[in-house]
Amino acid sequence: MLHRQGEMWEKNAAKVTASNILDPRGTHLGEESCKPFGEALERTMANNVQEVGGIHFPFPFTPYSIQKDFMAALYQVLEAGKIGIFESPTGTGKSLSLICGALSWLRDFEQKKHQEEARLLESGPGALCDGKDPSPCLSSSCQETPDTARPAGEPDWVTQFVQQKEERDLVDRLKEEQVRRRQREERLQQIRHNTRLKYAAKRLRQEEEETEHLLRLSREMLAAGMWAEPLESEEEELLLAEYESDEEKTANVVHEDEDYLEEEHVTKIYYCSRTHSQLAQFVHEVRKSPFGKEIRLVSLGSRQNLCVNEDVKQLGSVQLINDRCLELQRSKHEKKDKAEEEKPKRRRQEKRVACPFYNHEQMQLLRDEVLVEVKDIEQLVTLGKEARACPYYGGRFAIPAAQLVVLPYQLLLHAPTRQAAGIQLQGQVVIIDEAHNLIDAITGIHSVEVSGSQLCQAHSQLLQYMERYGKRLKAKNLLYIKQILYLLEKFVAVLGGNIKQNPNTQSLSRTGTELQTINTFLFQSQVDNINLFKVQRYCEKSMVSRKLFGFTERYGTVLSSSQKQPKLTGFQHFLQSLQPGVNEPPAAPVEEAEARAPRPASPLMHIEGFLAALTTANQDGRVILSRQGSLSQSSLKFLLLNPAMHFAQVVKECRAVVIAGGTMQPVSDFREQLLACAGAEAERVVEFSCGHVIPPDNILPLVICSGPSDQQLEFTYQKRLLPELMSETGRILCNLCNVVPGGMVCFFPSYEYQRQVHAHWDKSGLLGRLAARKKIFQEPKRANQVEQVLLEYSQCVNECCGQAGGKVTGALLLSVVGGKMSEGINFSDNLGRCVVMVGMPYPNINSPELQEKMTYLDQTLPRTPGQPPPGKALVENLCMKAVNQSIGRAIRHQSDFASIVLLDRRYARPPILAKLPGWIRDRVEVKATFGHAVAAMRKFHREKFGRS
Repeated sequence: MLHRQGEMWEKNAAKVTASNILDPRGTHLGEESCKPFGEALERTMANNVQEVGGIHFPFPFTPYSIQKDFMAALYQVLEAGKIGIFESPTGTGKSLSLICGALSWLRDFEQKKHQEEARLLESGPGALCDGKDPSPCLSSSCQETPDTARPAGEPDWVTQFVQQKEERDLVDRLKEEQVRRRQREERLQQIRHNTRLKYAAKRLRQEEEETEHLLRLSREMLAAGMWAEPLESEEEELLLAEYESDEEKTANVVHEDEDYLEEEHVTKIYYCSRTHSQLAQFVHEVRKSPFGKEIRLVSLGSRQNLCVNEDVKQLGSVQLINDRCLELQRSKHEKKDKAEEEKPKRRRQEKRVACPFYNHEQMQLLRDEVLVEVKDIEQLVTLGKEARACPYYGGRFAIPAAQLVVLPYQLLLHAPTRQAAGIQLQGQVVIIDEAHNLIDAITGIHSVEVSGSQLCQAHSQLLQYMERYGKRLKAKNLLYIKQILYLLEKFVAVLGGNIKQNPNTQSLSRTGTELQTINTFLFQSQVDNINLFKVQRYCEKSMVSRKLFGFTERYGTVLSSSQKQPKLTGFQHFLQSLQPGVNEPPAAPVEEAEARAPRPASPLMHIEGFLAALTTANQDGRVILSRQGSLSQSSLKFLLLNPAMHFAQVVKECRAVVIAGGTMQPVSDFREQLLACAGAEAERVVEFSCGHVIPPDNILPLVICSGPSDQQLEFTYQKRLLPELMSETGRILCNLCNVVPGGMVCFFPSYEYQRQVHAHWDKSGLLGRLAARKKIFQEPKRANQVEQVLLEYSQCVNECCGQAGGKVTGALLLSVVGGKMSEGINFSDNLGRCVVMVGMPYPNINSPELQEKMTYLDQTLPRTPGQPPPGKALVENLCMKAVNQSIGRAIRHQSDFASIVLLDRRYARPPILAKLPGWIRDRVEVKATFGHAVAAMRKFHREKFGRS
């Protein structure tokens, strides 16, 4: 199948490089190469093209007016190279608007660029004599902006001569650029060839010198009686290879992967979202859109999602899978290099195996298959298994020629991951969907925490590794291993522990939380004299954590009596003591338990992330020392304060950036904390927010300030545990349950407060009154139980709504803001006829992380006159973002309807109301007394259910 598709790919080569005048080899493709994406699309969708402001938007059906506005605004942002913040409520067709708006721009951009360049190259300088301006799509190297205007009154022949000369110069530059591309590719190929020869010769000399050195060393060790004991064949793979620092690598100037030749990247759109399920849904929407047959799309993911090598995939841990994959690649390249020699000189290289799916020819065919037809992650994995080709690298090979690249947050927002995947942002378009938590996502990706137990475990493992293989390791490896051991020892010491003792039994004399700057932490730990950049580079290149994991796999667990256990009994007992429940008898055989549970990564793998974080600029991060009684429970945490530093490259390099979501309010965080600090000028940022597609009378948002007994509703931290306030909340819900049919969802600020209120209702009898009208469900803390609770809740609602005259009119779901049901869950139609928000879910103001973030913002951001300080505004914005996400669970389509109840009089304040989504804010009614609120609710639901 793949061979047939490969032939089809070659026949349609124009499609794969539609927006390039030059393919990766520098060959001119001609005008026909750009026609399929534009002309075929126009032929197939001629009857479904919407024209907005002179721009044609193919659409699968007649769009809503807000969708037309969305697409037109998006097109202008991409055309002008702006940064857009787009808000479109769920149910308004945001995904389809993004697809049709962005791909319409890409279609026009490719066509204009190709037509202009082709016209200049084929027609010569006379092509511009008709007086038309050159296309803005030409590259900056081919454009010229005169520094001064020509003097008025020049003779026509002078103006014409100057104009023709500029035109000739422009065409000459285009041709020269084409020639330079060919020459550059030829020179690069020659450099690669020469470098390979030099590198092979150098390696041969190094091997000979190393052999002589080893022979001399062996004679000396034999004479001194210091010869290391022989290793078993499997242990050879655990040894670290010889390490060269960057300063020593003067000859090896080409990429380690000789099969991966860099291709020219066409103009493309990078679309990213939070989860793989959201990305799969987006790909499904693209496939259904008018662009589904013509667009060249590739879906990217992690190795954990794309790996088809079962031996690697069963490792479970993301870090282990990544390291094993890279190790298998390295083995492949070493095999390829050694094939030119008569036979291998070191035994451990004979034992290494390469990944059978990492086959360049098959991956190229897989790349072609990916670009021919739109595929999601699951289809890509299936295709990789059939073709015996790696989907992870096959997808990477497809990036240069792809027009739309779909990828998760991590691949785009983490620079090392982005570079490893071959993603180039220069001049490209980035669309970040579901971006309401973008700042938190960047902060989370670059923050890391290590426990005292992990530090002690990593130190013990690495020390035992060095003692076992120290005589076989090169001096550079020993140097860096000793530096890492020193770092681990000092990190434990700064927590108040001793690296040589069991962390579970060590009680710390000091407890509490301490927050330090990066430099202060390094000085206090006495590690400021170590170059952490070099240590980080060593860990990355030597893969020492992977070797250490293999070592602990071999010796770090209890071996059966029939297995040999050489000299590591004490080490095994120590590792056992670090594990929880070490003295408990196993519930199942060891083999069964290992088969069920994913294999944990080496603690050193986690610590490497902490070391990398410590290389952050001093003002952009903090280190939190948490001392919690015992050393094993204590931890070191790196907190990123400035997420803009990791977003700056995206802003700087991309042609345009679009940040989109269903609820983006309040947007001040994006403008001030992220975009302004990342270097985006204020005039470059554009905001667009559209209303909902529902009729205005399909939603009833109420702010209720007091309850049935006139108890004022203000759920501050000091008042919310008052028995009378909790009872008043129960009475409010009882009244609402009497007037709202179907399902109700009630959000509480935290799991603990929900538990306390539920217990109070149970004791006071209010829970029984509620259960008489609605069956009560509670959001579980465990993620694996959410689906079952939702299933039972929906079944109950559907059964009750299908019965007329029953006492139980539906179900009441008690949920938590920021929990599993406050994002990504759709309570449409009868599942969510009313959403209740109890109080305002402010974050814990006593949190050291939040306090430091507030202080950082107060010191770095300017204070707007008449506005609260940036730190206080952050707390308020975090609260309202959580509220907006929760109340957005209802109203999921055009004919849906629901009421939204905000139980706290603080919601009536104008600054708070201003941070609600526009389509809700414009319809909010503030009810000072509960009687008026219940009357409005009864009227609303009676009218709606009377019509339905």
